[in-house]
Amino acid sequence: MEKKILHQHLLAIFLLFPINAFTQPSDFIILKRKHKTIHSYYSGSQVEFMTTNGIYRNALINVIKNDTIYVQEFLVQKIPTTLGTYLLDTAGSFRYAYHYKQINSFGPKPQKGFNIRGSGSSLMGGGILLVLGSGIVYVADRDKFSPGLMIAAGALAGLGYLMNRSGSSGSVIGKKGYSISYIDMTP
Repeated sequence: MEKKILHQHLLAIFLLFPINAFTQPSDFIILKRKHKTIHSYYSGSQVEFMTTNGIYRNALINVIKNDTIYVQEFLVQKIPTTLGTYLLDTAGSFRYAYHYKQINSFGPKPQKGFNIRGSGSSLMGGGILLVLGSGIVYVADRDKFSPGLMIAAGALAGLGYLMNRSGSSGSVIGKKGYSISYIDMTP
């Protein structure tokens, strides 16, 4: 009986007096474009970036401190089942540390295979050359000039321009107004 009364008194004491927990504020990294914040990266958030050495990381941020970002990348494998489906299995994880100035760009990994931006640039360059060639033929010999070829070449150059604009290269630091800032929150 005495234990029950003691527990009730302790419970009343714990409910009446708040318990304060103190935490240290975490540092963070800000991605800006033309002095406007686009994204903030904190401990515990997922990040995709390419380093200045050309290394791609898609990882979880463990800690950001002392101008360094500590990330953990997980090795995930697809394992086939007897039913024809797949199970995802985490085979391991790797930890890396990078100075925030070693980050070259944020965003997805550059794709392999068909490159929309590269194909658009080639198509635009070829279209411009055909338009220029048609202009030269028009000046030199108007009988051999084909207005249909010149219009088609202009259309291909325009299509190439649109393809070039639609592809993504990520947010490259230092280009198109992108910058990265380290915010130190330690007292």
